[in-house]
Amino acid sequence: MSARFEEIDWRPTAMGDISLRRRRDPASDTDVYEVKLGDEFLMSSLFTAGEIALAELGLAKLSRTEMDIAVGGLGLGYTAGAVLDDPRVRSLTVIETLAEVIDWHQRGLVPLGARLTSDARCRLVQGDFFALAADPRGLDPGEPGRRFHAVLLDVDHSPRHVLHPRHAALYQPAGLRALAGHLHPGGVFALWSNDPPDKQFASALAEVFPQSAAHVVDFDNPLQGGTSTNTVYVAGTEPGPA
Repeated sequence: MSARFEEIDWRPTAMGDISLRRRRDPASDTDVYEVKLGDEFLMSSLFTAGEIALAELGLAKLSRTEMDIAVGGLGLGYTAGAVLDDPRVRSLTVIETLAEVIDWHQRGLVPLGARLTSDARCRLVQGDFFALAADPRGLDPGEPGRRFHAVLLDVDHSPRHVLHPRHAALYQPAGLRALAGHLHPGGVFALWSNDPPDKQFASALAEVFPQSAAHVVDFDNPLQGGTSTNTVYVAGTEPGPA
């Protein structure tokens, strides 16, 4: 049986002190993994429905049989894991700004670490997703100009509640237009948000992408009781010539 609480790792980073914790949840009798940045909770293995839905809703818009996918934000790996569940995925590039988070997966300190690092389709890349998205050379530092069939993003709490002020530019039309340039024709951009659907951000998406929608994802919240929600935005580019 696991200890009731354990701080598995703690490190100072450029974004603040980050910690990985494990606690025993008496209600479910399971281990719950949590990540904190400073005093702020970033993620928990108790709530993964939105992260999984990000992958499922984003990839559902694609009809291809072989897909190259990019994910911004590794976290506990639930979006990446859901991407790899899709047999159509040929390659997955996960871009994570904090080398410490990648190290947790490589050392097997989190539940999905061994699975992600042992899948030959999956590559974990340390880098600033937001800087790469704004760069014409693209999201893959090892292959300038590379395009993806889908880009899935789960870093900030929402387009309005960002972890760093420089992230905000991506959620404006110019930032979204630059990101869309890294997609194949007919490609998909999907975004996780902890907030309800945002009309202002939906308008920015509609200005850049010919198709976009906000999906509300419901899930049980045993900590607060009742049901909580996340939002997953899914936007598609124009398909190329047949």
